[in-house]
Amino acid sequence: MNVVDSSAWLEYFADGPNASYFAPAVEAVDDLVVPTITLLEVFKRMRQQRGRTNAYRAVAQMRLGRVVDLDRKLAIAAARIGIDRKLAVADSIVLATAEAWSATLWTQDADFEGMKSVRYRRKR
Repeated sequence: MNVVDSSAWLEYFADGPNASYFAPAVEAVDDLVVPTITLLEVFKRMRQQRGRTNAYRAVAQMRLGRVVDLDRKLAIAAARIGIDRKLAVADSIVLATAEAWSATLWTQDADFEGMKSVRYRRKR
């Protein structure tokens, strides 16, 4: 299973230098877990930078994976992770979702560098 964080989704949609690194996780939709917080972050950024149509297209592609809502159990796990690892709320939710699904987290976010089950690629 794979969780792709917002930075990696945005890189993929922009066809940036690291897009091909994230493509296998993004395109393997049967193994893709999508935290709802990533839908929010990607839609917002895409809408601001590339317009409404592109934002909806991005979210439609993301929804091909298994979308996971933030429920009580996941919220508490995210809070614990945020405290223990000093992560922002969104990052905590993404990591808690990855851990709950025993998934690999794909990211360009340096806050995750060196963590177990994380495939980090430095943003170029």
